[in-house]
Amino acid sequence: MPPRDNTPPVFQRTLLGLAVALAVTAILPPAAHAEPSASSAASARKKYDIGPGTLENALNRFGREAGILLAFPSELVAGLNSAGLRGTYTPQEGLDRLLDGSDLEGFRDASGKYGLRRIVRAPATGGEATLPTVRVTAGLAGSAASPGRVNAKTLQRYAANDLEDVFAGQPEVSVGGGHGIAQKIFVRGVEDTLVNVSIDGTVQGNRAFHHAGRLQLEPELISRVEIMPGVVDATAGPGALGGAIRFITKDPEEMLRQGEQAGALVKGEYTSNAEGYKAHTTVFGRLGENWSAMASLTRLDQNDYEDGSGNQVFSTGSVQESSFFKVVGKLTREQTLRLTYDQHDSDGMRNQRPQWVRSSWNPAYPMRSERKTWNAGYTWKSDNPLLDLAGNVYDTRTEFEQNVIGRWGVYIAEMQSTGFDLRNTSIIANHRLTYGFDYRKDDVNAGSLTNRHEETGKGKVRGVFVQDRIQLADPLHMDIGVRHDRYEVTDDSGTKLTASGYSPNIGFSYALNPELVLLAAHSRSLRGPGNIDAFKMSVASNAPGLKAEKARSSEVGFEFERSRLRFGGKIYDTRIDDAIADPLGNPNRYENVGELRSRGFVLHTGYRWNRLNMAVNFHRNLLTLDDDVPNGYAHNGLGISQGNTVTASLDYAMNDRIDTGWQGRFVRGIDGQPTSVGKIDKPGYGVHDVYARWRPAGGDDYAITLSIRNLFDKDYLDHATTEDFQHIPGYQGVVGSREPGREFRIALSARF
Repeated sequence: MPPRDNTPPVFQRTLLGLAVALAVTAILPPAAHAEPSASSAASARKKYDIGPGTLENALNRFGREAGILLAFPSELVAGLNSAGLRGTYTPQEGLDRLLDGSDLEGFRDASGKYGLRRIVRAPATGGEATLPTVRVTAGLAGSAASPGRVNAKTLQRYAANDLEDVFAGQPEVSVGGGHGIAQKIFVRGVEDTLVNVSIDGTVQGNRAFHHAGRLQLEPELISRVEIMPGVVDATAGPGALGGAIRFITKDPEEMLRQGEQAGALVKGEYTSNAEGYKAHTTVFGRLGENWSAMASLTRLDQNDYEDGSGNQVFSTGSVQESSFFKVVGKLTREQTLRLTYDQHDSDGMRNQRPQWVRSSWNPAYPMRSERKTWNAGYTWKSDNPLLDLAGNVYDTRTEFEQNVIGRWGVYIAEMQSTGFDLRNTSIIANHRLTYGFDYRKDDVNAGSLTNRHEETGKGKVRGVFVQDRIQLADPLHMDIGVRHDRYEVTDDSGTKLTASGYSPNIGFSYALNPELVLLAAHSRSLRGPGNIDAFKMSVASNAPGLKAEKARSSEVGFEFERSRLRFGGKIYDTRIDDAIADPLGNPNRYENVGELRSRGFVLHTGYRWNRLNMAVNFHRNLLTLDDDVPNGYAHNGLGISQGNTVTASLDYAMNDRIDTGWQGRFVRGIDGQPTSVGKIDKPGYGVHDVYARWRPAGGDDYAITLSIRNLFDKDYLDHATTEDFQHIPGYQGVVGSREPGREFRIALSARF
């Protein structure tokens, strides 16, 4: 019979307490000291969540939420776009983040008012020069090792081609698999199947094949990636058991310069290891006064690569093609419409089980994947503090095809996710209240060419949510919210499962002084049973009485920033009760397998000195399933063990034309990890990447980028890849692909 929402009385009282707190604080006036003096306002740290849009709208909204007087002429920011602002900052830090890359800087005058001015830069060569304005930026936004966020600049520097390149500098995220079709994302050891992953709000909810990754995306299209591990708020979406990852694609306004009507970007890239070639073209322009558009085409063609020992890693070559189109229209001064189409195709010879190496029982066959996504987004950022509306409607269709020649032939999986998200944000006194609802429908079909609908699965999830960000006092902020989700799924056998429940959260930040902020947060997340992997529907079933998964995440931490130095850390603990998987002893039935627990701590530090940015991060994670340590073979879809990880980076601007940098990832080995079939070892490794980027004309019109991945040709198996079981009798071939050895990448780009 369907699972019931058996919420314990203690938890019900907790929810009731949260609801009462929301109701009471919503009607109470702000505290007497909620209107700080100009001096205290300048040092007050507040949490912001401002989405992308025009720079003018972002600055106006920032001024309101920061409680500062910010004045500037509209023509100074005309035509400029903002990637938004998310995080906790002082007013000056927030301004610096919003203005990053705009050639503008924010300043505070003697009266406490804020304004904008252009940055005056010194000429690159001799002669008389006006001294440049000193500009201090918050954090290390340009550093590859900055935790929690990846920007387009970092991806450009290292000529990123796949997910492993995207997350290489992130200490809490790892990507294994060796090659694109097998790559899976792990957040604090938890597999991305338990994480809410979205592209421009389009949730990636289905999975074709448990031996393959579920997400492929062209890095050239990414504006930024936001990573929210562990604790999440109510706006993160349903099923965010292990956190959330948001990919945000580029807008035409990000490509256009001030006063420019049209332009084009052409890139060519060569990679030495796999003898690969990549071509990318983007055209963009304004369609009248209020509309803009862009179109991008990318093709990557590469052969099998070699590992650090010079051995060919079979079945890793592929041809990938991406098409991307976006139209953005200003319906009014406050209302914006975004229409996006994104298609990604991958074709190549793949091992029948792509996450393992080629072997006598795992031969290579033709494999193809195709993802098509339509997305319509609408925002109404009103001057009225009660109205900040955002809506998103999407449809994504993925087709996964494998031709098992000589056996059953062509087998196809078709998956479709259709949904929407509608939310509004109201600023009432000292509250920033976001509320709305979302819906997603997931359909899965699988079968042969003659009957693609031989196996079917259908699922739905409906959610409502409210999240409040409250300034309780000048140094104290509270985040509190709750969402309610209802899940329905009908599997291939016709069995219907339902589950519903609440996911509350609460968090605090307290500024002991302008330099040191203390953080604490707790959240709970619920996810009901979903569709079975498409390629397993014909043989797998759901266990009777399958329960919903429920996560409890807690973390405490701090952030310290003084002058050029930034330092912070967190201790975290996430427990996912009744985790759902198909266990090794019974691989054809999905059941509740126990408590998946991820706990550990992360430390990050950064330093800025003139033209040099430095960052170092340390992450220690312990992942357990009841009393076992998960591995990639037996615990597919849940998580994988990882050694202590250090990520570090150096970025140095030699002058206005040449940027150089280095990033490293160092992982400690794990010896004698027990499994159900014997002990395995996970050797440690250290990998170094370097880049140099030369802009001959000083601007971005022409650029030559040289990057070297795995500089010292390290031969290693990533800890996020299926471990080596081959020393155990009967398990020959049970191991993932080793990572590429040294690879030179040279990219040429021209902007017209």
